[in-house]
Amino acid sequence: MTARPNILLITADQWRGDCLGTVGHPVVKTPNLDAFAAKATVFEQHYATTAPCSPARASLYTGLYQMNHRVVWNGAPLDNRFDNIARAARRAGYTPTLFGYTDTSPDPRQHHPEDPELSTYEGVLPGFEVRQALPGHEKEWFSWLAARGHDPATFDTIHQLEPEPGHRISRKAPSYSKDETQTAFLTDRFFSWLSEQDTGSPWMAHISFLRPHPPMAVPEPYNSMYDPDDGPEFKGAATAGNEAAFHPLIAALQASQHLTSHIPGSSGHVRDLSREDFKRIRALYFGMITEVDTQLGLIFDKLEEIADNTLIIFTSDHGEMMGDHWMLGKGGFYKESYHIPLMIRGPGMAKANRVSAFTSAADIFPTLLDLLNLTPNHKPDGASLLPYLIGGTPLSWRDAALYEFDFRRLLQFFPEPLRKACQNGQSCALTRLTEDWQYVHFGGLPNLLLEPNASPCTLDNRLEEAPKAHLEYLEALLSTRMRHNDDTLARSMVWEYYSN
Repeated sequence: MTARPNILLITADQWRGDCLGTVGHPVVKTPNLDAFAAKATVFEQHYATTAPCSPARASLYTGLYQMNHRVVWNGAPLDNRFDNIARAARRAGYTPTLFGYTDTSPDPRQHHPEDPELSTYEGVLPGFEVRQALPGHEKEWFSWLAARGHDPATFDTIHQLEPEPGHRISRKAPSYSKDETQTAFLTDRFFSWLSEQDTGSPWMAHISFLRPHPPMAVPEPYNSMYDPDDGPEFKGAATAGNEAAFHPLIAALQASQHLTSHIPGSSGHVRDLSREDFKRIRALYFGMITEVDTQLGLIFDKLEEIADNTLIIFTSDHGEMMGDHWMLGKGGFYKESYHIPLMIRGPGMAKANRVSAFTSAADIFPTLLDLLNLTPNHKPDGASLLPYLIGGTPLSWRDAALYEFDFRRLLQFFPEPLRKACQNGQSCALTRLTEDWQYVHFGGLPNLLLEPNASPCTLDNRLEEAPKAHLEYLEALLSTRMRHNDDTLARSMVWEYYSN
């Protein structure tokens, strides 16, 4: 690999790790990513470290688990002392350029209290130059649509679909076309920027696509591409009530999930949906994935001439429940919220390479450092994937996925005894996932030992019948946490800095 390749980091928000043709999904069509996989390394057991967006992206950008970066929810600031992919890239001579968003709340200690940047969690990761923003209000996209002839008076309800008789969930097409989606908008802006780049100067870009993140609206042909009855059996209990009774955190998540977050203009809770409703939403989700895949194909084609000197990383920030366990969105402890795609293609790297080891979003930052021969300004929790990328195997590697979910914002939905038990730093679920078992540790709630590969309708906490396994998994989890204590300065002595 050349010393300084072009670098393109692509994230597609809320993309489940199983929703790819190349990993065997029975329904979803992703022909462009499937073709990309034939020239790349596909990490089949790749996991986000946490959810929702801001905490998950903090790990992706810094290489740290939530236990160390401490971004616990959307709006929690990222400590300015941490290194990140953009700052590191600048040390290597790049001008890292953003298309989309990073959802990074700024460190308030670096700003005046009246600074408008402190009024939103949709800040920009320090180090990035913004070429095209796409915050939640979508005004930049709206301006682009207006220039293409759309009526600005319709923008407030642009994602509200025409009702479909006989159905609670409409699959009608929105007013914008397949060439006018937010995905197409960012692709267009990236192509404009790319045409300005000096062929002799390596570049770095981060395209942060919104889709397949809600709201669930996608134009023709994607809105009707999938039959709602096609798809795997939903996981979880027979009813939402039975699911809520399985664990207090699930009950709290159900109480907090309103349908309007996925279906604008709707009312009620997600838990009140029928299986038919979930199937129709899932069909839209599949269509949104294929819409993004189409735009990715345009990007891959555009970059094919410079592929020999371009590193491309495709991933997501976190997953999506999409009807499993009677939920939508992300959070909790089920792996559907955390299993995400990762494909990497670069000069000199292995092709059609499959990795089944557990990898983490925290591995992206140390991988880039390794590729660019850079030293981080803090000790990452993740590890470099470079040995896998060149077709080898690291001398040692993790045997489980680790992810966290801080639910302090959900305490209002707990009954008083549990709410009190989960206060004072006890509001976190810490999961260790292996091939056969999933251990979930809580501070103030019942712990869980689950079989993640059991029958889709199985809900069974195996802890009571396996006390020895409980101790083994608790010990493994504690050892993992101890290994990831912040070690940035712990292995050096102050006089070493002066002697050097």
